[in-house]
Amino acid sequence: MEISIKVIVQDMATGVEKLVSMAFSTFVAKPVGKEKIHLKPVTLLTEQDRVEHNLASERRKVRLQHEDTFNNLIKESSTLDDTICDEEEGTISPGVTSVQSIELVLPPHANHQGNTFGGQIMAWMETVATISASRLCQAHPVLKSVDMFKFRGPSTVGDRLVFSATVNNTFQTCVEVGVRVEAFDCQEWSEGRGRHINSAFLIYNAVNSKEELITLPRIKPSSKDDFRRYRGAIARKRIRLGRKYVTSHKEEILLCIHWDIHNQESLSHGNVEALKKLAAKSGWEFTSAVDKMKIYTLEEYDVLSIWVEKNVERPAHVAYHLLSDFTKRPSWDRHFLSCEVIECVSENDRIYYITCPAVNGDKPKDLVVLVSQRKPLKDGNSYTVAAKSVVLPSVPPSPQYIRSETICAGFLINAIDSSSCTVSYFNQISSGLLPYFTGNIGGWSKSIEETAASCIQFIENAPEDRCINIS
Repeated sequence: MEISIKVIVQDMATGVEKLVSMAFSTFVAKPVGKEKIHLKPVTLLTEQDRVEHNLASERRKVRLQHEDTFNNLIKESSTLDDTICDEEEGTISPGVTSVQSIELVLPPHANHQGNTFGGQIMAWMETVATISASRLCQAHPVLKSVDMFKFRGPSTVGDRLVFSATVNNTFQTCVEVGVRVEAFDCQEWSEGRGRHINSAFLIYNAVNSKEELITLPRIKPSSKDDFRRYRGAIARKRIRLGRKYVTSHKEEILLCIHWDIHNQESLSHGNVEALKKLAAKSGWEFTSAVDKMKIYTLEEYDVLSIWVEKNVERPAHVAYHLLSDFTKRPSWDRHFLSCEVIECVSENDRIYYITCPAVNGDKPKDLVVLVSQRKPLKDGNSYTVAAKSVVLPSVPPSPQYIRSETICAGFLINAIDSSSCTVSYFNQISSGLLPYFTGNIGGWSKSIEETAASCIQFIENAPEDRCINIS
């Protein structure tokens, strides 16, 4: 059974309540004999009950496939060149953050059966993890979240528990600390042979005196075990990110940017500038790399953005010409069913009507999108193809589709030399478009890699006669 736990604090003076933390615990009913206990299904009384029940089912799917997904991501990362620069300054060895603590299980720490309270073990694990994180942060770390406390076996009164904590990896403003717990009875202690009873991965932030998040130094693994933990942290971060959004329940809230022909210059300029600002943001995290492409993610509060960088063996102006025409998008992007021009605003701005396939049993989605394209004003600048949703009274929502929205998306194209270029695709993902991306981020699908590979193939194989009038 899955049980949800919410911790709420109330200000006694004002009566204002604030959610402090939330957790989901999985319990198994222990049978007296050999037969398993079959639990009665939960009775769903309200629409909110149904939503929570469905989300619990999604979380269970993620848990069941967690190990396979993790192993696949580790295999994938082991084929990549390590991203750490040996000459990078300010990196820290994981050994500096290693902490070990020993606790003796006494009667107050155990239940009536003599088994150690799970909460007590969790508290000891957090203590040793906090000390480990503080050695890297050089400040008081703040616990942000916990990635699955796993109870692998029991411990009892009289056992010595050995807690080992090490920083596995850092990600801009957060750090993952791994904790392992081994239990020893008297004989096991004398023989140096313990039982692995618990594991957890705790995520910390650190703040300065102004309550601002501190950017943390990077970890520099050296041993085989260091690299195992380092790459494992990257895989877990991907799974956490995917899990967070695949189990979220967010209604599509449209921003309703109305298209106005009298204000088209401002809307077009804002479209291009929004894409450039998204690309220039700090905090992009490397997620994965395959062949000619790299994938990065950026999480700001509850807003997730993705950046796919591709190397293309074709001149930059050719890639720009092909990618700026969105009517060609369905030929290489399976997330586009159809795309047609509604209005040619100017030589550099068009409004498109786009339909997308159904996901997770929902209706198919549709969008009305303004696409603004710009050639570089001087050498070295990027070719830009920016896209964002607008509202057109002439294209109202249809009952056949769920009207969705593109907040900020598009391509930045930079020349490498006269015959090749780098194509960067950005998307600040709206709630309605999250289902198309979360499986890929979490490691459960390869749709982004497949689409990027299809895009590269489309550009590199386009006939010459389609790229004549492009300079």
